[in-house]
Amino acid sequence: MQLEVVLGDITDQQVDAIVNAANSSLLGGSGVDGAIHRRGGAEIGRACRALRAGDYPNGLPAGAAVATIAGRLPARWVIHTVGPVFDEDEDRSEILRSCYRQSLRVAAGLGARSIAFPLISAGAYRWPVPAAVELAIGELRAAAAAAGPVRLARLVLFQPETLALARAVLAAGTGTVGGTA
Repeated sequence: MQLEVVLGDITDQQVDAIVNAANSSLLGGSGVDGAIHRRGGAEIGRACRALRAGDYPNGLPAGAAVATIAGRLPARWVIHTVGPVFDEDEDRSEILRSCYRQSLRVAAGLGARSIAFPLISAGAYRWPVPAAVELAIGELRAAAAAAGPVRLARLVLFQPETLALARAVLAAGTGTVGGTA
């Protein structure tokens, strides 16, 4: 699986599946979640309400992932995943790793060959950006062998500084700058 990092808007990505950094309600919110629901249109909201009425009446748990149609987005599917809120007193990094792994698992199950990820939990959920970048790249590299039909994973970043950091992590070749994943 090829891993690339780009500067851009997740809602513009022409891939099979776009990952939504959703909240557990699946009903839209702010940041990436709100942008995906707005750009994708009412179809995504209806599909999410159907999930809530069926398999997820209490919302989607953190670390899990589920797919819907993509509505007006330039993708076939949206894979919704709920990242953990950062907590200095509790290590929630395994939950964040699960977001990436489960999203890839869902994408593989759909037959997706390409997937675009935002930097999960790094916005409203306050995960420190350097740690989020290292974790995302490390997890995507680790999951590459089990990605099935997925041939391209793209990490879409919103800030030039974050892109520079991600490029440094990729150049280090390990998932972390100057260390091991």
